[in-house]
Amino acid sequence: MQSHDVSWPLGPTIVYGTLVRPDGPGPFPGVVFVAGSGPTDRDWTSPLLPGTNGSGRLLAEALAEAGIASLRYDKRASGPRVRETIPLLIGKLSMQSHLDELIGAVRVLAAEDYIRSDRIFGLGNSEGTLHVLNYALSDPEIPFAGLVLTGAPGRAVGDVARSQLAEQAAAIPHGAELLDLYDASIVRFLAGEPSAPDPALPDDVTNILRSLENPANLPFARELWTADAAAPLGRVGVPVLVVIGKKDIQVDWQADGGPLQSAAKGRENVTFLFPEDANHVLKHEPRPRSELAQAQVGAGYNADDAHLDTDAVAAIVAWLRARA
Repeated sequence: MQSHDVSWPLGPTIVYGTLVRPDGPGPFPGVVFVAGSGPTDRDWTSPLLPGTNGSGRLLAEALAEAGIASLRYDKRASGPRVRETIPLLIGKLSMQSHLDELIGAVRVLAAEDYIRSDRIFGLGNSEGTLHVLNYALSDPEIPFAGLVLTGAPGRAVGDVARSQLAEQAAAIPHGAELLDLYDASIVRFLAGEPSAPDPALPDDVTNILRSLENPANLPFARELWTADAAAPLGRVGVPVLVVIGKKDIQVDWQADGGPLQSAAKGRENVTFLFPEDANHVLKHEPRPRSELAQAQVGAGYNADDAHLDTDAVAAIVAWLRARA
């Protein structure tokens, strides 16, 4: 395989990415990756988590071995150039600005002479699933041939986040009262008011609330908090593969998979896969789910000895190749 970096302008900023090409002349089907939330970069690593062994890079390489090209990119609020980019985006980050990034990525991939422009797929992880769904519904110049949604939130993103906090609150004294204080702050945030977190809230929860209303994250944070993948999934006409691992403790294969399955009811071109031992970023997780704590979300995701779940990868490769 061959790999090289690319970039393209978007407004006053530059978007940076990596193309991976299989060996041989092609033409190849292609996949555009969209990473998850926060400062997650093109490789699916984050400065908030230890390790550099990102699932995005590993999955792109696995696809190349199977004859599938890919482009993955740093959303402009992530990656090594984020400090120079963020000042240019204050007050401008939105669902539309993320869609604009993805539109550019698809154009860049489709312009390569070894790519079949009629066989480009979108592959999103977590928050990224919302962006590939929005792209598919935007009447794009270059339509996706299909979507792969990994770790997709079937509930509103804010509801998913609250369920994670509720699990942690259940394990501490006065957790229910603290959760009520959090809820009150979120109501104020969604109303466009200062969240004004109560001093009794733990620092990590206060930091979440402060980050949501940081001017650099608005208006996107308010749009994201009420978004889910179920509603757009019900309107997408192209084939879709939904993958949620049973060891995913950020979204839940039942609580989130259920609404997604309901939205796709009667649709023969939507396939669901719930790998037994895949986590949120498709890494193999051998421990029982009961041993996985919300307080340790992300720990070990990108460790040097962490590897992709073979069942999940094999299913994604097979699904793509059957439609390529």
